[in-house]
Amino acid sequence: MKKLLISGFTVLVCSSPAFADGNSGPYVGAGVGQFDLHIENLNDVGAAVSTIAHSDDNAWKAFVGWRFMPYLAVEGAYINLGYPSDNFSATGSSGRYKVHMDGFAPYVIGTLPLGPIELFAKAGYYYYNVDLRADVSSFANASVESSHSRSDFLYGGGLGVTFIHHLNIRAEYEQMDLENYRNSNALWVAAAWRF
Repeated sequence: MKKLLISGFTVLVCSSPAFADGNSGPYVGAGVGQFDLHIENLNDVGAAVSTIAHSDDNAWKAFVGWRFMPYLAVEGAYINLGYPSDNFSATGSSGRYKVHMDGFAPYVIGTLPLGPIELFAKAGYYYYNVDLRADVSSFANASVESSHSRSDFLYGGGLGVTFIHHLNIRAEYEQMDLENYRNSNALWVAAAWRF
């Protein structure tokens, strides 16, 4: 998935002429990507886990924003991080986990325009729901579920190119400082229409 995302963005940048767009105004967009989940522990289900296999899944987001000038914007995004799942080992047993996270993230975005290409950095806060299910293999095959609402810091950056004055295509990397899932990250390709 990562290679496909990077290849698609490279083809777009190299094959089409880019034009500068307006300096300010609203925009809407959507993106697809890959979420890489790094679990530190499964404390949410109370298991004494000794090994955890990291997992990933496809993710998507939809967003709206407002550019105040070429250098500064605010954005709000709904982010769905899919259903990463994999195996784990615990004291005296093993099992399989599945995690689902989705929620809303407001961002501040700083942009450095370099002709038709722009570099950007973003920071925000992710207000999300996390649903965790662990199926444990033991004498009493058990399923344990946990649901929480949380909020954590996230940040990232990338580059974008604008075509036909309005269509902005961007590739971005996002680092998520999530409780129990620190060092999780996402790689996105997104398209936005600037009005």
